[in-house]
Amino acid sequence: MAEDEDIFLRAQQRSYKGLTEDKEKEWKGPFYFIQAADPQLGLMKAWSVGDCDGGGDEWSEEVWLTKQAVQAINKLQPQPRFMALCGDLVHAMPGSPFREEQERDLKEVLRETDPNIPLIFVSGNHDLSNTPTPETVEQYCRCWGDDYFSYWVGGVLFLVLNSQFFFDASRCPQLKQAHESWLEQQLQSAAQSSARHVLILQHIPLYLRTPDEEDDYFNLQRDKRESLIHRFRQAGVKAVFSGHYHRNAGGYHDGLHMVVTSAIGCQMGEDTHGVRVVVVTADEIIHRYHSLDQLSNKGVDEDLKKLLA
Repeated sequence: MAEDEDIFLRAQQRSYKGLTEDKEKEWKGPFYFIQAADPQLGLMKAWSVGDCDGGGDEWSEEVWLTKQAVQAINKLQPQPRFMALCGDLVHAMPGSPFREEQERDLKEVLRETDPNIPLIFVSGNHDLSNTPTPETVEQYCRCWGDDYFSYWVGGVLFLVLNSQFFFDASRCPQLKQAHESWLEQQLQSAAQSSARHVLILQHIPLYLRTPDEEDDYFNLQRDKRESLIHRFRQAGVKAVFSGHYHRNAGGYHDGLHMVVTSAIGCQMGEDTHGVRVVVVTADEIIHRYHSLDQLSNKGVDEDLKKLLA
């Protein structure tokens, strides 16, 4: 069992086992990865009955959808370098009914992922609570590994952030400060590194459409958003990938892509259940949302596969 659990706990001490700068700092040509978000076991039932603060006592649909995603990704050739799950792994908040059962059932499905495809976990508001505490952060880390860390793949630097600290860290100010100090050090290092690209993974988007949009539940507050955009640009960050919105969205501003990916689980707009295929070339980041049915039946779009040649 301990060996089994290791796939969920590879993010430790702010790095990721096997995906370190020493092993992965060299650019070796184009590759791709899968960005997914919000399997959120339990939300589909809660959403259907109009009780998103409670409810969520059934999650067989999300289990099936996540299983469909895993099976489709396992069949892809060539294989993706990793799959990132950008938060809200389950719907039940820390300490709520069904939390342990939802986490158990999600892990059971994710264990079927090809062992050659590492799983990157990003913390979301339902994983930590809307106002996290030291206790909820600790619970998350025991289950899924570090709540923020960096890793390298094929000469590209990835930063996994805890976006709840940007949203409301009023009950864990010391953890927020530690995250901030780490992030500043990482951004300064990124600006001077040999990384071909610098990419960020977080749950809450900086913005949904434009950087100057109004504050919303689904974006970061404008003052925090503007500060982060400025800092990310200075460090040479090329794109920020997120979830949270349960719809596809995003924009491009001043050299920085904001990519908002819809859910494996509950849809709140016109999109269908799916994941994003992200191709990394020497000069560009090209990405496209694929429905689970499309990925299962046809795989990655041929024009994207050609970019890997």
